[in-house]
Amino acid sequence: MKLRRNKTLGFLGEELASKYLRSHGLTIVERNFHKRYSEIDIVAIDGQTLVFVEVKTRIGNKFGTPEESITPWKMQNLVRSANFYKLLHPKSPESLRIDMVSVVLLTPERIDKITWYKNITL
Repeated sequence: MKLRRNKTLGFLGEELASKYLRSHGLTIVERNFHKRYSEIDIVAIDGQTLVFVEVKTRIGNKFGTPEESITPWKMQNLVRSANFYKLLHPKSPESLRIDMVSVVLLTPERIDKITWYKNITL
């Protein structure tokens, strides 16, 4: 039951993040790109830049903030996945960036805060 709730919460967060990014001028190219052991939540274009977006969603901060879940291991996987995606899509923009969207909900129906971090690095 918990896995289903987490997947539903993740899908909701990705929907909200996609709408948020579109409202800020990005074009969503793909969602949930899977590589063998990792996934890119959102692939978008921002001007002449190909953007890979990690979305983290939480209801409250009881289990930590969404930002705290980006570990060095996760960042390394994001970089690898972004480079692999670029190899598969050579006609996409040359400039690459990895962003994060943090979605904090009060309840599954009420948004507390959406924060967009551009060009995250550790």
